[in-house]
Amino acid sequence: MLKAQNITYSVGNKVLLDNVSVDFEAGKLHLIIGPNGAGKSTLIKVLCNQLQLKSGSVYYGNHNSMHLSISEQARMRAVLSQNIELAFPLTVKEIVMMGRYPHFTGQPTSKDEIACEDAMRFFDVIDMANRNYMTLSGGEKQRVHFARVVAQIWYPVTDQFRYLILDEPLTFLDVHYQFDFMHKLIELLKHKDIIIVGVVHDLNLAAKFADNIVLLHQGKLLASGNRDFVLSAKNIKTAYQLEPVIHYHEENMYLFF
Repeated sequence: MLKAQNITYSVGNKVLLDNVSVDFEAGKLHLIIGPNGAGKSTLIKVLCNQLQLKSGSVYYGNHNSMHLSISEQARMRAVLSQNIELAFPLTVKEIVMMGRYPHFTGQPTSKDEIACEDAMRFFDVIDMANRNYMTLSGGEKQRVHFARVVAQIWYPVTDQFRYLILDEPLTFLDVHYQFDFMHKLIELLKHKDIIIVGVVHDLNLAAKFADNIVLLHQGKLLASGNRDFVLSAKNIKTAYQLEPVIHYHEENMYLFF
């Protein structure tokens, strides 16, 4: 389990997260939503130990993240940030291999090579393995980074969870690849040792795919749970200042504004 307990983070007099506590269980897709400035990316950075907390703790399993070295975290946790731009003419394969850096010194092993090839195949970028990354479209670059972060945690580790943390992963993707990516996350979660946490803006995608939705508002946890509880008309109006029309069709939930 990944757990954030009583998280408070501020910059100057501005409180970005205010006593936020939330648990993320293995084998489930956890999606964080909320309006701009709600604290979504800040929470992601706190979970990744990229920000120094004013108060609160983050636990990877039974381990306080503050007691884990950077290398220990990198071997079990992969992070996709919003910034995917690189200024070097590396090949796609070289970019994906970056995900394996925590696992070898010097030259990659055959195990690392196989992880990269499998991850590229999983995200349908194997055919561009030798292409210059800088020549790719925004959506293609995003898919390459999907392969990179998943290659980082490709292999299970005995008695240890694997963590995949994604900050707005659907940026640059068209509708087809948005749905394709979400379905691939569901496939990854068949491995019950994986915990996936991501930030999305599309409430309908959250309603369709998430097992657990975390709704932030003004730095506070407004609601956490299943779609019917979190995506209520009352919560949506509070967070987004909009009156939704909620429609159910078969097993799907749709929000209209």
